[in-house]
Amino acid sequence: MPEIPLETRFSVLSQITRAQHFAWREAVHRMFPNADLAQLVNRMWEITGRQTAEAYARRVDVAKPIAAQVAQCIAWSSRCMGEDATVEESGGAVYVRHTDCPWFHWHKRLGLLAEDRPGCDAWFGATFDELGRRIGATISFETLESLPEGGACCLRR
Repeated sequence: MPEIPLETRFSVLSQITRAQHFAWREAVHRMFPNADLAQLVNRMWEITGRQTAEAYARRVDVAKPIAAQVAQCIAWSSRCMGEDATVEESGGAVYVRHTDCPWFHWHKRLGLLAEDRPGCDAWFGATFDELGRRIGATISFETLESLPEGGACCLRR
């Protein structure tokens, strides 16, 4: 068999990771049919956010503007996972814009769009809370638009 290009392997691995998330969700549902799956999924994203904050804290220089650094961390890690993310600055505010996201497509295909934005918001909230605690800053966000709610993108300030 010919060697598989690195980009192809990474793309496949990313899809396998997402598939495992939804398989995990289904397994929990089968084993615990009365479990509140939305609450469970949000808790998983909160735990992931706290772990993400640990990585971001190593990259943030508290002597420099924090919002832009955090936005850059998010966009960088999002692009690593196959999401289309950019950072924009306007009027002193910093925005992260996701114009496409594989998680959105998975949620849509599986009929789980109601879990998409809440899961992302749970991740953002936990990431910012934990990162703020680690660097001694108050960090917050606001979701202004989201793909699962019919927006052209996911936009967070």
